[in-house]
Amino acid sequence: MQGLEESNPAESNPANNPATLPATDSTQAWLRLAATVLLSTIGGVGMWSVVVALPAVQSEFAIPRAEATLPFTLAMLGFAAGGVAMGRLLDRVGILGPVSVGAVALSIGYVIAAGARSPAVFALAHALIGFGSSATLGPLMADISKWFVRRLGVAVTLCSAGNYFAGALWPPIVQHAIAAYGWRATHAALGPLCAAAMLLIAFAALRRHAPIASGIASAHRSASPGTLGLSPGVLQTLLALASICCCVAMSMPQVHIVAYCGDLGYGVARGADMLALMMAFGVVGRVLSGVIADRVGGLRTLMLGSALQGVALLLYLFFDGLFSLYAISALFGLFQGGIVPSYAIIVREYFPAKEAGTRVGLVLMASLLGMALGGWMTGYIFDATGSYQAAFVNGLGWNAVNGTIVLWLLYRRRSRVAFA
Repeated sequence: MQGLEESNPAESNPANNPATLPATDSTQAWLRLAATVLLSTIGGVGMWSVVVALPAVQSEFAIPRAEATLPFTLAMLGFAAGGVAMGRLLDRVGILGPVSVGAVALSIGYVIAAGARSPAVFALAHALIGFGSSATLGPLMADISKWFVRRLGVAVTLCSAGNYFAGALWPPIVQHAIAAYGWRATHAALGPLCAAAMLLIAFAALRRHAPIASGIASAHRSASPGTLGLSPGVLQTLLALASICCCVAMSMPQVHIVAYCGDLGYGVARGADMLALMMAFGVVGRVLSGVIADRVGGLRTLMLGSALQGVALLLYLFFDGLFSLYAISALFGLFQGGIVPSYAIIVREYFPAKEAGTRVGLVLMASLLGMALGGWMTGYIFDATGSYQAAFVNGLGWNAVNGTIVLWLLYRRRSRVAFA
């Protein structure tokens, strides 16, 4: 962390000269945002295809639920490691570097997964898929945050909504493709097609330098870690810990809703539909959270999302009818949709833009470690108990820890402002 806390003088090249850069919140910025959302939607396939393929892969390899969940866990670990690596690459060379590396990794990972003859090879391939897909979340959010000031919250949440557009788009497509052609053929086609589309969009629409360059970024910060009475390293650590906790809770419905519906006798197709519905409402939640964040800030928005996510998890405990699960899944998507992008907004509010790629990558790494841990933990609890009830309770506990950390940060900010 220490290296991130040091400031560097502004560079003298044209990329850091305000006179050569487009204005923030401009038409060009909004067009770039549209291209970014499309890119994120396509590249986000790496996070969602494995969830839909889980029942078919488990059946073919005849493995227990916890082992069948391992590919998702490794995909999240690959995504987490890739988020940091891609973030550093973004800070050094710009957005085209991470997107290019990500597209190649995504394509290779899917081809390896398609030819896997053992659960271990299939799982390891998903680590590479996750690494490649990471280029289409954290780096894109960090990049687009440098194009907006007045509508920063809306821009970041819309960018992150591409991941949820992916969650709404890809599960039904992957489910129908697996039913028609098998999971191997589906994986063999997904990677190369998505990678080609990613490269085409990136090189066509994302070549301009950001208007908020590293040397002039400090003017656009609304706070600093000192506002909370914390060092940058401590604040980064607390945000990472909070992110792990909320995402352990978040992973249970997102990773296991398809298998859960199958166990209840509703069929995996119903589960895939619920996942798509969850992601669609997650898009709405992300946009609404962006509007809220522009008014009240990232920390308060994060606290609201955490509290509402706990409410939705509690509802899963008491209702398991088909209509109820559709309704609760929609609410869950709406309530938790703004949680992860809130961390990126907080980073831009409290840290310099020149550190955005790395710091957003670190927080997203923590969130994905939470998703990986939660996905595996839920499968383990299911294998041990034969149901998902205890897993929902486990998620509520982790969510409570997240809320406690955020409340403490809000308390510190309020108390320091009061005594200032």
